[in-house]
Amino acid sequence: MSAIVLFDGVCNLCSGSVQFIIRRDPKSRVRFAAMQSEIGRALMVQYRIPLEPIESFVLIEGAECLIKSDAAIRIARRLSGLWPLLSALAAVPRPLRDWGYDLIARRRYAWFGKKSACMVPLAKDRERFLDTLPKKPLT
Repeated sequence: MSAIVLFDGVCNLCSGSVQFIIRRDPKSRVRFAAMQSEIGRALMVQYRIPLEPIESFVLIEGAECLIKSDAAIRIARRLSGLWPLLSALAAVPRPLRDWGYDLIARRRYAWFGKKSACMVPLAKDRERFLDTLPKKPLT
């Protein structure tokens, strides 16, 4: 099943996370869109995700939309190596997981920095970034 990750395109932590996912997704099943992009904002409206403030990765799989720690855990399941083992964190109650997620999300600019513009993907990864809405549902 294909997936779309919406991310804060000016956040250094978020952009680094996208590069991390790309390196560990050898089948290129995950695609990306910055939340600040036209497509990112359109998907956020479509899936009823608040446009502001941008404080979460979002994972869209078909009709399902996951945020915060649920999105991070599901993304980890898709990665190569030992990263799928992180799905064991699903056993931790969501409020506790999301508290930790929110703690980092609120401080990410202070801790990791912020760009003045959205990241520009490398040429070899460009096809993984959405320019337009998918023509058919993700399956």
